[in-house]
Amino acid sequence: MAKILILGAGIAGHTAASHLRRKLSIEHEVLVVSPNSNYQWVPSNIWVGIGRMKSEEVYFPLEPLYKRKGIGYKQAKVISFHPEGDDIESKPHVTIEYIYGDNSGIQEKVSYDYLINATGPKLAFELTEGLKPGTNKVYSVCTYEHASHASDALHKLISEIKTTGKKAKILIGTGHSKATCQGAAFEYILNVEKELVRFGIRDKIELTWISNEYDLGDFGMDGMLLTYGQQTMRSSEMVEMVFADRGIKWILGAGVSKIGDGLAYYENLDGEYKIESYDFAMLIPSFSGHGFKAFDKNNNDITNKLFKGFMIVDADYTSKPYEEWSVQDWPETYQNPSFPNIFAPGIAFAPPHTISRPRKSKNGTEIFPSPPRTGMPSGITAKLVADNIIDSIKSGKISLVHKGSMGNMGAACIASVGYGMTQGSGISITTFPIVPDYKKYSKTQGRDLKKTFGDIGLAGHWLKLTLHYAFIYKAKMKPFWWLIPE
Repeated sequence: MAKILILGAGIAGHTAASHLRRKLSIEHEVLVVSPNSNYQWVPSNIWVGIGRMKSEEVYFPLEPLYKRKGIGYKQAKVISFHPEGDDIESKPHVTIEYIYGDNSGIQEKVSYDYLINATGPKLAFELTEGLKPGTNKVYSVCTYEHASHASDALHKLISEIKTTGKKAKILIGTGHSKATCQGAAFEYILNVEKELVRFGIRDKIELTWISNEYDLGDFGMDGMLLTYGQQTMRSSEMVEMVFADRGIKWILGAGVSKIGDGLAYYENLDGEYKIESYDFAMLIPSFSGHGFKAFDKNNNDITNKLFKGFMIVDADYTSKPYEEWSVQDWPETYQNPSFPNIFAPGIAFAPPHTISRPRKSKNGTEIFPSPPRTGMPSGITAKLVADNIIDSIKSGKISLVHKGSMGNMGAACIASVGYGMTQGSGISITTFPIVPDYKKYSKTQGRDLKKTFGDIGLAGHWLKLTLHYAFIYKAKMKPFWWLIPE
């Protein structure tokens, strides 16, 4: 009998647990440890953030589902990793701490045969002074709770403007010089603009995009050349067209370093220190590792064998100039090289380098997006890790047949604008591969133009709405859920 321990119950962790339980006989234990009691479909937080969806529509409780499906569950946080065991527990294990209920504060050692670290990122609001959601008129849509609070604040401002007729400023984008998830902020600013139009106050609002991107449409992927209808265009041109059409201003190459009450302090690539005022802001924070520690059987610190901020996997972490970076640097199995029974899919793995070109201000401050690894990549990498563990258990030895690099993996991003079957629109961008392969696709900026395209229209909105219900259905493990792709 094998015991598979999964840390985290987000897209990656929940996907891995679902596939493991479906494909392994009940004699094998699948156990999930997560500090969160609910599963949330994060892409739909955007709709919660404008009040077009209730938070209850994007999450559901984990424990009842896991109990029905034969998956163990502990609501706790990880404290430390012990991949060699220790003098008390000889098996590999992690130390966890319960955070709710009668066991709150109690620590426990949880052993495993295979470990999947799917803890995702820490939302490092503290890395930008004053960025804490709900303070200084700044908000977040990173969780359904954050998004709900953002919606309340947004509609309070809308109500004030309708009552008083005053003008206001809204600022949306990234809240740190190396933040990622520009796609989520992009979708949110378009939905906010739609809400302002819906309430008849668009002319009262100055709406501004602020980002650490060098060009619009970078999205942490170095932008892309894409097919749009019968023509070829850059993602920067597409996003500029969308913003210009909606009267959205933009500030690029901005490293936000501090938030005051209605004030965003930032540095640009020219080394200038500037301030942007606002009445409402939604700024994506930096993502970081959780600061986990790891110890060997003699209690010596071996954190550097497991972590480089995020977890070390089968990537090439050699430090080298940007010009020498290669798509082959990216991992394929998400296995830790020091401990072959440990894996880290999704955003939990440490990327070998950024995808966007690294840039520094004239003062030496790094201002560029970190690489995105959420959404489709999280689900795909979690499934391949689960399949490799299943094969390993059945064969009795480590098997790594299933592989998938972000350098040969595609992703689709749909920014749905508005809500409902007839009132929405969608800006769809599909890219292949996520990490550009400049050798294979040397003439098209590292991407396959047959699989990298953009579109604008109602069809994209319908697809995003359909995916919401499809992936909630899939996450609830309802009949034939596995037929829905990652």
